[in-house]
Amino acid sequence: MRDARDDWWIIGSAAVALHGGNPVDARDVDVLLTVADARRILPGIGVALTPGVADSRFRSDFYCAWGAPPVPVDFMAGFHVYGEALVPATRLGMAGVFVPSREELLAMLRHFGRPKDLARARLLDRLVM
Repeated sequence: MRDARDDWWIIGSAAVALHGGNPVDARDVDVLLTVADARRILPGIGVALTPGVADSRFRSDFYCAWGAPPVPVDFMAGFHVYGEALVPATRLGMAGVFVPSREELLAMLRHFGRPKDLARARLLDRLVM
């Protein structure tokens, strides 16, 4: 992501873990990025630009999976939730990567509404800040 020109974030279980949520089942890393950065970066690392498939809750213009790292990485470019573009307002640097603030991540997870997201939100909510 060092070649990114726009802001990007890690969300989901990996972001919960970076905020100190433990134990969390982080089977992959979810990265939000712009369509422009996806077009610029992903082909260079061998990741095909795959059009996203709409879900009842969210969709991405591109949803691209990268299986090469030790943990799979899912890139979501042009991310929309319930038809509205989702661009986090906060960006915290943690261990060389960026995540939304704890409060914003909580709101996102609750908004996604899937059982696994709600479980992650409960874990994050229990952290003493």
